[in-house]
Amino acid sequence: MLFGLLLFLSLYLPFQIALNPAEGVDLASIRVLIIAIFLAWLASGLKNKKITFGKNPQTLLVASFLFLNIFSIFFARNPEWSARKLLFLFSIFPLYFVASAEIKNTLRMEKIIRCLIFSGTAAAAVGIGQFLAQFVFGLEAVYGFWAAYAVPPFLGRSFTEAVLRNPSWLVNISGATYLRATSFFPDPHMFSYYLGLLAPLALVLFLKNKKWLYLAAFFVLMIADALTFSRGGYLGLFSGFVVFWFSGVSRLNMKYKFLISLAAVVLLIGLFLIPSPISKRFSSSFNLREGSNRGRIETWNQAVEVARDQPFFGTGIGNYPLAIKPTADYREPIYAHNTYLDIAAETGIANAFVWIFLMFSFTVAFLKKSKEDIIFLGCAAGVVIFSVHSLFETAIYSPVVLALLLLTLSFGNIDTNEKNS
Repeated sequence: MLFGLLLFLSLYLPFQIALNPAEGVDLASIRVLIIAIFLAWLASGLKNKKITFGKNPQTLLVASFLFLNIFSIFFARNPEWSARKLLFLFSIFPLYFVASAEIKNTLRMEKIIRCLIFSGTAAAAVGIGQFLAQFVFGLEAVYGFWAAYAVPPFLGRSFTEAVLRNPSWLVNISGATYLRATSFFPDPHMFSYYLGLLAPLALVLFLKNKKWLYLAAFFVLMIADALTFSRGGYLGLFSGFVVFWFSGVSRLNMKYKFLISLAAVVLLIGLFLIPSPISKRFSSSFNLREGSNRGRIETWNQAVEVARDQPFFGTGIGNYPLAIKPTADYREPIYAHNTYLDIAAETGIANAFVWIFLMFSFTVAFLKKSKEDIIFLGCAAGVVIFSVHSLFETAIYSPVVLALLLLTLSFGNIDTNEKNS
């Protein structure tokens, strides 16, 4: 039953509905679902007098990361904000422990991945349709429809209003304004994170099972990711597929080497080299004089100063906005635009290194396991994409993205010698 619930969760992730338990409060329903699954798993374990946790350094790092987040509350200017962030983390992180226990072998892992790719490709198709619709109905009409009708059921009314007060849905490229692909996500960056974790999994399923449907899903995911115009996402994809290429292509036969090489060339030329809004957006990543790049560097410098002033325990989780603007509201989008700096500034430099070691150790573990099963290579590439993208954005407070990341990391606990059943 528990594994069946994990399959359902994998399908439900990108289409999860927001609950409204009180006026002005939006609650991602997957948080409730994850807690319910965790409690069911805990009850089953207590009944059978056996609760299994992943016994490896990676799980110890997960526990250390959570502990340091808890400890930081003692140094918070506003403990209530810290408590809200901790409630968020502890409503999502249990998924890692349940998935590690229930996804025991590669057969179960493949079932989970197929569900993730099915729902993720559907969400990607929605994002592509959203982007194309502006050329048929007009940008203002599509923007208005998306803001009024499309996303509120998935984000909640209050969160939608906060998103629209600080919009990132539009991008201006060479004087032309475009609506970016967001699907049902709050912004294009979170959508790009989600797609970046999934795209290499679709590719490895194609290489393993030789089913063209997975290759088609890969291209849909990649095209949707390109249409987010997320420059951090572009750099993450490039880094992830460099790892994929050097770690995995040598193990393929000539036919699939040719196909992967052709796909890489087509995507590189079609998306990034032929003059287009996408290629212009990508090239602007390296222009340090460009306005948003200058602003981001200034934001990073602010975060470095905060971390330097409070290096051991930070401002307290959730309290970084108050260090920058003492009168800030809880939903005011003040953050470092860098996951590692956000963690360092809020919970201490040591915790930032815990997170870095966590991502690095899982990547190494996946690369080792990929020698036995190429699917783990897709996991490694996904973690690299996430980690590089995290140099430019922070996604660990997105319930959907964090849940997908934790599911992916849980695959690192699979014993490849475990009998498939």
